[in-house]
Amino acid sequence: MGAIRNMRNSWESWDGLDSKNNAQYYEVMCEDVYHEANVEGFYLGEEDRKLALRLVKAGSDHGKFMRQIMVSVDIIAPEKWWSEMDTYKVGTVANSTSMMHTLGRTELQENHFSFEDLDDDLKEQYLQTLNEARNRWIASGKKKPSREWRQMVMLTAVGFNYRRGFTCNYEVLRNAYHSRKNHRLAEWHEFARWVESLPYAELITTKRGAK
Repeated sequence: MGAIRNMRNSWESWDGLDSKNNAQYYEVMCEDVYHEANVEGFYLGEEDRKLALRLVKAGSDHGKFMRQIMVSVDIIAPEKWWSEMDTYKVGTVANSTSMMHTLGRTELQENHFSFEDLDDDLKEQYLQTLNEARNRWIASGKKKPSREWRQMVMLTAVGFNYRRGFTCNYEVLRNAYHSRKNHRLAEWHEFARWVESLPYAELITTKRGAK
């Protein structure tokens, strides 16, 4: 609610605010709008929606209220995807699982990687090679740093999955969405679908009818 109210500060047009942020509002809403409004008790009014879209389309400096709409989500993605997402790191926080701390604790399996499109024989050969390196590291006494440890780390592919608690804002998501929604990496298509499912995603996608 604060971001939408602040959006009107430049022109001191707070009297035009028609968004709602209380439980009483739900008592008079029809079922379909109630479902849309069920975002921690917030409903974006039509006049506020129109103004928000005009500001967003006018550019980042006009639509800076988007930086005040925060999102926190857990994302599991391969290193390759995370390295590309770094391009959009403005006011973001990510608490990640750590390869440095956990690699080698257990035998490496297919589910540790995003290997969906790899041929079975390639996956088998790779995992066998990586686990052989892990076994050499274990036999050496699990020393860090060591030649055996470095071999295991350097062999770990960019398809290795990390789980990160990721906090950002709607402007970051808008930049990433429009830059990457048609990217050749399949994870970006999944990311775009998730963005489109967010409350009032129209502010990000500028597609009418987004939730």
